[in-house]
Amino acid sequence: MNTNSPSTPRSYWRSNLLLTAVVLAIWFSTSFVAAFYADELNQFSIFGFPLGFYIFAQGSVLIYLVLILVHVLVLGWLDHRHGVAEDPSRARESLH
Repeated sequence: MNTNSPSTPRSYWRSNLLLTAVVLAIWFSTSFVAAFYADELNQFSIFGFPLGFYIFAQGSVLIYLVLILVHVLVLGWLDHRHGVAEDPSRARESLH
């Protein structure tokens, strides 16, 4: 950990857990809560398809990809903010 950083491992871990909890809550809502309300969602349509079908056929996959992208970007930002980011030159050396 960077000695110039005022953050502690506990604050880094708390931030990491908060990010994970938010991502899992969105995942749970997309996967299970939307499925529970599929009949009600099917009253609406997107591009001619019932919304319940569209969410599970297309929308949930897109949401999962966005969640992965956001998780990677925010976790990288947290790593830099707390001084625990990996050195890119060392990462390239380990690939060879």
